[in-house]
Amino acid sequence: MSEAQRIDHPFPPLFDSESRTLILGSFPSVKSREAMFFYGHPQNRFWKLIALLCNEDVPVTIEEKSALILRHHLALWDSIHSCTITGSSDSSVRDVVPNDLGVIFENSKVSRVFCNGALSHKMYMKYIYPATGIDAVKLPSTSPANAAYSLERLAQEWKAIL
Repeated sequence: MSEAQRIDHPFPPLFDSESRTLILGSFPSVKSREAMFFYGHPQNRFWKLIALLCNEDVPVTIEEKSALILRHHLALWDSIHSCTITGSSDSSVRDVVPNDLGVIFENSKVSRVFCNGALSHKMYMKYIYPATGIDAVKLPSTSPANAAYSLERLAQEWKAIL
């Protein structure tokens, strides 16, 4: 059993000046922290889902994943800058310091925010929405823990990002 650890977010947001839609996770999993990139757990369906929605091949490398996101004017980041967490467990998250999304809003065309899962949405609405005034849409999590949703069902909900 892993112990609770205080962890800072280890990698930067992914966006460019043409990004229009921001997808926010909550905080990187252990596998994502090891990979130093978003949605690094092999069972997370995020990359399969984005590829399906964009009608492209599933990206494998960080370079391919980054190019896919930017090509479709998306941006990726997380609601939480630092927290105390046990492993990758959303339910263990406490002592949250939110991310400052200003750098994205000031340097892109982002005007829409979608949250990958309930914790991301809860943290955004509590800490970030008061500063941005931009409402966020809560989408079902792509995490393997969300077994209730098939890839097809996720795609039905997530097509709103396009």
